[in-house]
This record gives sequence, structure tokens and C-alpha cells, in this order.
Amino acid sequence: MLAWFRTPASVWWGFAAVHLFFLGWMFSFFVHGDTFSDTEQYRQWALLGYNPSELHGTISPWVYPVLAQVPIFAANMFGPSLYLLGWTLIITALDAVGLAFLTRGRRARTGIAPAWFWLFFTVFMGYLSFARVEGITAPIVIIALLYAAERPAVAAVLLAVATWVKVWPAAVVLPLLIASARRVRVLLCGVAVSAVVAGATAASGAGPHLLDFAVNQGERGMQLEATFSTPWVWLSVFRLGGSKIADNVAINSTEVYGPGAPLAAMLMQPLLIVAAVAGVLLMVWALRRGAEREELLLEGSLLMVTAFIVFNKVGSPQFIIWLAPVVIAGLVHNWDRWKVPATLLMGIAVTTFVIYPLFYTPLIHANPVMAAVLTVRNVLLVTLLVWAVRRTAELGRRASESAAESAPR
Repeated sequence: MLAWFRTPASVWWGFAAVHLFFLGWMFSFFVHGDTFSDTEQYRQWALLGYNPSELHGTISPWVYPVLAQVPIFAANMFGPSLYLLGWTLIITALDAVGLAFLTRGRRARTGIAPAWFWLFFTVFMGYLSFARVEGITAPIVIIALLYAAERPAVAAVLLAVATWVKVWPAAVVLPLLIASARRVRVLLCGVAVSAVVAGATAASGAGPHLLDFAVNQGERGMQLEATFSTPWVWLSVFRLGGSKIADNVAINSTEVYGPGAPLAAMLMQPLLIVAAVAGVLLMVWALRRGAEREELLLEGSLLMVTAFIVFNKVGSPQFIIWLAPVVIAGLVHNWDRWKVPATLLMGIAVTTFVIYPLFYTPLIHANPVMAAVLTVRNVLLVTLLVWAVRRTAELGRRASESAAESAPR
């Protein structure tokens, strides 16, 4: 039996079981013409068009890059009442493509265990990945990382496309630019994709809205689940200083309010930039010390993606999906080296599952048990970031020591 679980066929049976379960879950909604979670926003956007002048009080302004229109509008293929069915089938098809790349060819052996990890991760995070744009981008980023070492230009194109669907894959683009020996080609491919997207947007008449996804996020406060919101969550639990958890109706978000919260929200953007610059400098230092390029790409990607989550004032539960492609690609590259972040990520996935969809309402009402669960989840995220920083630094030190030992006396 253990031997069977090491075969690609077993993974596809697992894929079918997991995805049929979520299709059945979604069936309980779309059979009544309903949607689940954020897919209601997507359905409204699909019906009203890109950045409609009248929001009719039902949806928020458009908050995604323009290529997110493609899956959001395509999911309406069966009509509004079956919108959720269309969306679920698109996610399922992309996951299948990602799994095929993970288990075929020379990865028919090394990709099996990481594929199972992805499936177990989906068991806990599927309620988010099947209801958010992250479910579109995650398999694209997995394929890009699997291509990155041999075909960095292909990886750059895929990452650029994914970034124009949801911004987070940009955190993987930076390590690719640093670690790749063909960084000029990588840069040109990314610029070419962006130019095509910008040109097509302008030709459609939506040019003025090209960067609305950045502008519409600017006035957000500290979202409830963000790592740096943890102190205000506990202040709300103990009702100190007038702190509270409340909805920001304008952008369909739950945020923390209290002494210093507006200042923290204002500082998060500069902190994120500082963290990104520090990560870039660490990767450049490791590369110049002779770090192995593929490992540097993967560990640098984990560093940057985790930093994008830890230093983000939004911190939505679906952000955890960002980590999966990097960890899965790392497990394919070196299972033993990546067991620790994989274990941490599974713990993060389980605690996130407890937060959403299980007990999000008690968390909004400042339940102390759920505040503790959120705190554990955020501590695990910070631990993962520390691991990524230490491992990236270790790559540089280890390469430097090896060079010193092999130098002629």
C-alpha cells in the first residue's frame, strides 16, 4: 500500500477525492443560485463590468490587477446563477495542470510527496483557495518555480501574468531576478508581459484604471488577521483603551481600532518596503558569496513571500495560500532541507482553517480562545520568516566556507 501511495496514479485519486469534496461543498450553494465568500464580489463585478461607475452599494471598488478580469468574467460562462460552478471548475482545471507538472517526467518520483503535501494543504485551505483569486495564481506560481532553474524566461512570463492577476507573485519575481544567471532575459520577459497588459488595457479604454488596485487599497486600516494587529486584538478582548474590532464596510474588511492603530496602519507600507529591501540585500550578499542559485531562488522566495505577509496591514486568511507554491517547489528540490518550513506551513494552514471558515464570527467578537488561535498562527508565520532569513544567510556563509576550504594553501 505504501508503494502505491508513491505512484502518480495515487496522487490523481487523491486529487479527485479532494476536488470532488469541494465541488460537492460548492454544490450546496450554486444549486440555489448562491455564491460562497468572495465569489459574490466576483459575480457582481462580472455582471457590472470592470470598475463600474455605479457600485450600487453591493460591491467594493475593483482591488485586483486587470488580468484578474479573465477568470472573474470567464466564471460567468454558465450564467449568474451557476457562477460558483464556473469558478470552481476553473480552479480545478488549473490545479490539475499544476499537479501534472509536479508529477510528470523526472519529477515522477521527487514530486509525489510534495503533491500529497499540496493535497493535504488544500483540505484545510480549500475553503479559501476555491473562493479567492489566490486559487488562480497558486498553480501558476508552482509551474513557474518548477521551470525556473531550466527555463527562467518561461518562469518570468508565468510570474508576470500571475502578478497581473494578484500582486503577490512579485515577491517571487525579485528572487528570480537575483538568482538567475539570465536575469536580463528574465527582466525583459517581465517587462514585455507588462507592456502587453498595459497596452491592451489602454486600447480597451480602461487605461486610467490600470493601477486602481494599488490606489483602492491605500486607505485601509489594520485588518484583524494581520500579524501586527495582534496587540489590538488582545486590547479588544480585554476592552482596553476603547479598542474594538469592527467592519470597514467600504472595502468589505474587518479591522482593529484603538490607540495607535491608525499610526501602525500608516507605518506598515514603509515597513514592508524596508523588509523587502533588506531581503534583496541579503540575497545579493548570499549570491556574491557563492550561494547555489536554485536553492537561493527558493529560500529567497520563501523569505520574500513570508515578509509580504508578516509586514502586511491586510493579512487576509487567503494570504497563507501564497506560501504553498514556494514550499512545494522546495520539497521537490530537497525534501530533507524543506521539512521544517513544510511542517510550519501545515500548522499555519490548520490554525487558519480554525479561524476561517470555522470560527471567524467569534474572532470578530473578540473571543479570547480565537484570539489565542490567531496569535499562535501569527507566531508560526514569524517563525517561518526567521527560518527563511537564517537559511538564506546560511547559504552565503556555507558557500564562503566551502570556497575558503578549497582554496590553495
